[in-house]
Amino acid sequence: MSEPAGTATSGASIELENLTKRYPGSADPAVESVNMEIKAGELVVFVGPSGCGKSTTLKMINRLIEPTGGRIRIGGEDVTDIDPVKLRRKVGYAIQSSGLFPHMTVAQNIALVPRMIGWSKSRIRNRVEEMLDLVGLDAGEFQGRYPRQLSGGQQQRVGVARALAADPPVLLMDEPFGAVDPITRDHLQDELIRLQHELHKTIVFVTHDFDEAIKLGDRIAVLRERSHIAQFDTPEAILTNPADDFVSGFVGAGAALKRLNLTRVRDVEITDYPTVTVDDPLQDIFNKLRDSGTNEILLLDKRGRPYKWLRRGDMMRAKGSLARAGTLVSDTVTRDATLRDALEAVLTDNAGRVAVTGRRGEYTGVVDMETLMNSVHELLEADRLEAMEGRHELEEARALQTHAEQEGAGGEEKA
Repeated sequence: MSEPAGTATSGASIELENLTKRYPGSADPAVESVNMEIKAGELVVFVGPSGCGKSTTLKMINRLIEPTGGRIRIGGEDVTDIDPVKLRRKVGYAIQSSGLFPHMTVAQNIALVPRMIGWSKSRIRNRVEEMLDLVGLDAGEFQGRYPRQLSGGQQQRVGVARALAADPPVLLMDEPFGAVDPITRDHLQDELIRLQHELHKTIVFVTHDFDEAIKLGDRIAVLRERSHIAQFDTPEAILTNPADDFVSGFVGAGAALKRLNLTRVRDVEITDYPTVTVDDPLQDIFNKLRDSGTNEILLLDKRGRPYKWLRRGDMMRAKGSLARAGTLVSDTVTRDATLRDALEAVLTDNAGRVAVTGRRGEYTGVVDMETLMNSVHELLEADRLEAMEGRHELEEARALQTHAEQEGAGGEEKA
């Protein structure tokens, strides 16, 4: 049975020892002798070209694909030979396009594993509500819906909720956000980062997108063909010191700008902004805009979420109604969004700022272009200083080597 209600299972370590997969009729193994240790509570991303074996390696951890050779240990327990069905109940699994059963409601999908392992109806009901709340969906609104009635992003949230429902220590994610639009994908990534801060699961995440790997991973495993590990390190280390040309090819151009994926909105200054709500009288809104000293004001909906940017000219044209006034808020970012996400949102909006929202989409502040550009300059300056230090160290090493060679030559002449 799983943990009692009220407690949560944190992550478990994963050890792969000479993990290998051979398919009949193939000359080379699909995965060859992978050795890896993943710490409890760590989010590790497998990234590599198509066909390199990253998804096969992932699926061997919960034995959706049976290994041909090697061992798998989870929390120190060798799971290579235990019942694979029992193993899968202990390991959450989320895939691209959510993998939800279309004939089941959202609640039935989330309840699947808890029901299989014998939880009581009341406990399952409470868990479904808890999981929907955790992934930012209202239980009253969503638990009775079917997958076809959800957007792609909502389906993925339910897929994650289902994977976490039985409180497994390990969560495997196989390109889970690959089939949604870029804005939804950014928000789902932010949601996963927030969840991981709360839950401390051990997450193994497969992607072919290196920017996604940088944003999410505590460590990244860059994989070659047959899942040979080219480099297994922190995002910072891979960006600043790629192991070889293969890894450099994944990093690509603009490593300094890619480092914007390592800094979160919560790490920079979030400023307050004058706000009003749709329930405020028009004259009060006009007065607040006039007294604010700014050229615009942010209109919030009934739930406190960013709705429209209102400028002075918009108010003059409102004529007693806000229905046609202002510009709809096209994009927002959360505190867990990266500076790259924020910069893209600011540039897309073309107005020099983006609203920052909380877990329920509620307004918490604004981050502006000046703050973002200062952060970019700081990163570029740090990279420049690091490169200079590296050159100085290299020059010193060469000078020492030349000196040693000269000393050696002088000793030979004396002899």
